Amino acid sequence: MEGISIWQLLIIAMIVVLLFGTDKLRNLGSDLGSSIRGFKKAMNEDDDHDISKERDDEINKNIMIDRSKNLCEDEKTNNEKND
Repeated sequence: MEGISIWQLLIIAMIVVLLFGTDKLRNLGSDLGSSIRGFKKAMNEDDDHDISKERDDEINKNIMIDRSKNLCEDEKTNNEKND
C-alpha cells in the first residue's frame, strides 16, 4: 500500500469543488491567508518587543554602572579636597 495517489487527490479535489463551489473556497482561502498573516505579524511584534526590552535593560544597566562610577570618583575627589 503506497498511500494516496495523485488521481485520488484529484478526485477528492473535484468533489470538494462541486460540494462547496469556487466562491466559498476562494473566501475560505483568503480568510485562512489573512489569519496566518495576522498570526505572523503578532509573533513578529512580540519578538520585536522582547528584543527592544532586552536592549533597554542593557542600556539602563550601563547607565547605572556609569552613574555609580561617577559617584565613586566624586567621593574620591571630595575626600582628597577635604584631606
